[in-house]
Amino acid sequence: MELIRPLYLVREADISAWRDYNELHFLQCACHFTDTCTTCNDDGTTSSKRLETKKLIAELKKTNPFIESNIFRSVENVNLDTVIEYKKDGIRHNFLDEY
Repeated sequence: MELIRPLYLVREADISAWRDYNELHFLQCACHFTDTCTTCNDDGTTSSKRLETKKLIAELKKTNPFIESNIFRSVENVNLDTVIEYKKDGIRHNFLDEY
């Protein structure tokens, strides 16, 4: 899996504040994100898995204030011997390959 997320540590609230401060409006493009974007639609009527996940994390944060950093750190120090399957150089490796 390869992810490119250069702004993944920037909080959505910070992006919204910057947008509002600069009196900018996000484009409503054809991508799925802006269809259900909570920063684009202020009426709160949108529903998506992205929004559902944001609400879940907010709820978990009430009992664990470190939930976001825990989620990000979960991809560090992975022991490949305990991973069910992974892909490297286009080749899939499954834990069953060893058995």
